Amino acid sequence: MTFDALVLAGSRPGADPLAAYAGVADKALIVIGGETMLSRVVAALRAAGAQRIVVAASSAAVADHARALGAETLPAAEGPSASVARGFALLGAPLLVTTADHALLRPEWVRRLIDETPADADVMALLARREAIERDAPATARTYFRFADGAWSGCNLFYLANPAASGAITLWKQVETDRKRPWRIIRRLGPGVLLRYLLRRLTLTAAITRLGAFAGARIRIVESGSGLAAIDVDKPADLDLVRRLTSGAI
Repeated sequence: MTFDALVLAGSRPGADPLAAYAGVADKALIVIGGETMLSRVVAALRAAGAQRIVVAASSAAVADHARALGAETLPAAEGPSASVARGFALLGAPLLVTTADHALLRPEWVRRLIDETPADADVMALLARREAIERDAPATARTYFRFADGAWSGCNLFYLANPAASGAITLWKQVETDRKRPWRIIRRLGPGVLLRYLLRRLTLTAAITRLGAFAGARIRIVESGSGLAAIDVDKPADLDLVRRLTSGAI
């Protein structure tokens, strides 16, 4: 099965400390194992079956590089959610969404997410358990959602299966500023849900079901068998870790 994919490769206003650390102008152009992060992501998507790949870029250098890789481009909006909304308006559903800093992305993770999408799902998200992340990359520090059935981290991999996924994009816009504060995201679902979350009595399934009802979209999750799926390159320590992982040093 082929699919279309959107890669978020925009930059925040101002200097990017990670790009400066790596000695490049843009984060997406950081080289890991002889390839830029963007080229690694595009290659993984293509190997997974992506037919049309569009890169949301905010710099001419990244856009030029994306086109050299055989991808299309569109101007990144202010914030990831707005860029997804723009890409969704252009490409429609179904649409696979990931980020340019997902340097370890593997085709099998993409295929698993798509292949395990049930007929009644509007949005699919890949998540990894803390145990898997600490097993596969013990040196990494992630942001976790701590539920009654374990701690989970997002994997920057989403599948917008049909037009109803637009409701989830709208919700994404509302919670984008709280992406590093899980309890604030849960708080939007109501005080009762937040209390259950704080007391570790809220399960992941219950939270996802409630979140979907709030967004007007049926959201489902797929558990990643690899903890590496949760690692993106967001800070210098992440870059050092990913370079060690790709070189076989870990």
